[in-house]
Amino acid sequence: MPAGHSTGRSSALGPRAQRRAERRRRLRRTVLGSAAVVAVSATAYAIVPLDDAASVSDSVAAPAAASPDQDPVAAAPSPSASSGSPAPGQPSAAAPSPGAASQKPGGAGSTAPVPQSGPGVFAASSRSGQPLGKGPARRWRIEVEEGSGVDPDAAAQSVEAILGDPRGWIKDPAYGFQLVGAGQPVDFTVKIATPSTTDRLCEVVTPELVGETNCRAGHTVVVNLKRWQEGSPQFKGPVEEYRALIVNHEVGHEIGRDHETCPGPGKPAPAMMQQIKGLLGCQANAWPFDQKGTYLSGPLVP
Repeated sequence: MPAGHSTGRSSALGPRAQRRAERRRRLRRTVLGSAAVVAVSATAYAIVPLDDAASVSDSVAAPAAASPDQDPVAAAPSPSASSGSPAPGQPSAAAPSPGAASQKPGGAGSTAPVPQSGPGVFAASSRSGQPLGKGPARRWRIEVEEGSGVDPDAAAQSVEAILGDPRGWIKDPAYGFQLVGAGQPVDFTVKIATPSTTDRLCEVVTPELVGETNCRAGHTVVVNLKRWQEGSPQFKGPVEEYRALIVNHEVGHEIGRDHETCPGPGKPAPAMMQQIKGLLGCQANAWPFDQKGTYLSGPLVP
């Protein structure tokens, strides 16, 4: 080997060349380190969006807060339901509220939650019947809001039985009623409507009565679906009896009767009393007359 040479590569380089080589090595280390940092950062970014996506999915699947147009029970999903809310117009799988009545062939009620609102479109019953009572027969028809779950013909049968009961208005020989079918001329109509539609038809503005009350509007008796299905907290008795109170009270207005109030503690509340607002010491009662034919009256409300 010639004198002055070495086997070491760096020793063959001059000072300036060695400094350039050292700078290249430092630059290479810096680039590799930066690449490693970028790789770690990219991995972290890939994880974080997945966590966020799972959070969004949970929020979509969670039940939304009930709006004023929803029934809280209907808005809550069943514990066994799959994620996501029911499609609009589809029945909820939620359990019924504790006061809900079970559906019977007689026409009213369902184990499903009462829908808070509907399309405002009504289907008329095709049933007709014979005149009831001794007075001139007021012809009437029943119409049920679509999507309410109530069968119009079965509801017509229920209302006809109420109007034909000897404890009802036909006990007075001045009154009579006759059920007629769709397309026939009528003196008044009975509509069973969802709470929101009832509020619109009845022009309800009193906050505590929104979604809760029934009314007579012109020659239309408007029956709140919620009250028809569940009764009233003020009325201690079967829901069928409370339906009788709704019909007798609102038809009472149709035939010219005004509101009455409690005649005294422990006495039957008049059918023309607004019992949903409280009984004032009276006992809940659905009928204008008792079994003996006595009119269950109370002082007129000024």
